[in-house]
Amino acid sequence: MALKRPVFKPYIQQQILALPPTLEELIPQGHPVRVVNEVINRLNIEPLLEAYNIRGSSSYHPQMLLKVVVYGYVTNNYSSRKLAAACKESIYLMWLSAMSYPDHNTINRFRGVRLKNALRSVFEDVVKLLAEEGLLSIEEVNTDGTKIEANANKYTFVWKKSIATNKEKMARQLTEIWTYAQQVAAEEDKMPEPPDFTSIDSEKIKATVDQLNEKLAGKEDIDKKIKNKLKYVTKNYPVNIAKYEQQEAILEGRNSYSKTDKDATFMRMKEDHMKNGQLKPGYNVQISTSNQFIVNYTIHSNPTDTNTLSTHLTQHEASFGKAPEVLIADAGYGSEENYTLLEQKGTIAFVKYGMFDKEQNENYNSKHPFAANKLFYNQEKDCYICPMGQQMNYIGTSIKRTSTGFEQTVRRYQAGNCANCPMNGACHKSKANRIIEINENLNRLKQKAHERLNSEEGIERRKKRCFDVEPVFGNIKQNHGFKRFMLRGKEKVEIEWGLVAIAQNLRKKAA
Repeated sequence: MALKRPVFKPYIQQQILALPPTLEELIPQGHPVRVVNEVINRLNIEPLLEAYNIRGSSSYHPQMLLKVVVYGYVTNNYSSRKLAAACKESIYLMWLSAMSYPDHNTINRFRGVRLKNALRSVFEDVVKLLAEEGLLSIEEVNTDGTKIEANANKYTFVWKKSIATNKEKMARQLTEIWTYAQQVAAEEDKMPEPPDFTSIDSEKIKATVDQLNEKLAGKEDIDKKIKNKLKYVTKNYPVNIAKYEQQEAILEGRNSYSKTDKDATFMRMKEDHMKNGQLKPGYNVQISTSNQFIVNYTIHSNPTDTNTLSTHLTQHEASFGKAPEVLIADAGYGSEENYTLLEQKGTIAFVKYGMFDKEQNENYNSKHPFAANKLFYNQEKDCYICPMGQQMNYIGTSIKRTSTGFEQTVRRYQAGNCANCPMNGACHKSKANRIIEINENLNRLKQKAHERLNSEEGIERRKKRCFDVEPVFGNIKQNHGFKRFMLRGKEKVEIEWGLVAIAQNLRKKAA
């Protein structure tokens, strides 16, 4: 009996097909690459064409390069070198590029230079196309932010406090040498009082150093330590103060920056593997979403969400012609400045303030019975009544300015006699008579926000925000591994995040 042998399908590598298949046939219907191709074919790429010169040799078509880069971000391929290799290896990118093989320099230059002035327009067109299809709303958005690490060295940094400390040391050193010069100067050559070193600059340092050298350089009986200090000051201080002024100009009010990406600020990241609260250079990325599609994005060097909303809304207006009709956000945006801004723009705001969640707890209210907002206000006499029935009379108004320059008007009220009050110590901790500060406009805005957030619509929108905007960041960072920018500088980072946003929207459309 003959042995049975296994049967295999034909395997002939050199087989020539009579009708070879096309790449089109190899791409499944409904594949994300078809969504990328379809959407980008519908976009207006005229702004992108303006980035190219009329003269010179022919270039790869920008529409093709845009498809390649966007599809790379859709499939978590963020490296220009890997994209260049994939154009020769992946049937999807070979189909998109029509068998073109751009090298990594071409892809990187397209992403970092050509897209600089056009990507925002491309992103807006994608959002408008999705809105026309009914997939998202431009008028009703959820806003949130996250920190993403910059492509910068976390050990090469400049701190605002360090500059201030060094300038204080310079001022003390100069004052010490000046005081010594006053002591040894001849009566007819008596030096005046030291200059005011509260603030110092290059001109003041130069003038002071020159004057000290003029008075002390020619004298032979100078203290050796002072002589060495003057020599060090003359050599280093003019150079150092110039360096500090240059660093302060780069800081632009920030607390820090990285020397390898001067637009990046040191921030606390959620991805803290060492659990030691280490600061890393990064950017504060703000997005507005609708149905988990990104409608608007902005990049900020400021780590605080509160100060980003104004710029974010301005970008929304520039992109779509008007501010959103409805905006939902968490307590990080609940400030008097933001509430006022949203009110002025006519936006219905479902935005929490700092203590909103705690105020929903009855135990919290019972633990703080003497808080200023619990006191009775007598409108006729313009006074508050303390827990013991004593009047707290109006004593004046003060104007406070926030870090952004926004003015807050605060009315102050003071009790007449707290010394003999049996509630002293429980009502307040001050040794003097209790003073409370009342911001009437903020109280009005918080009351308005409280009523709106606790309405049926407000409760529903608060619930929806948690599974609308927050999962977008989770999807981008965890599922698609985008936790660190590859490009440096705010302009290029904006381009990179724009590509991430477009990729998120197209992935969501293809799902």
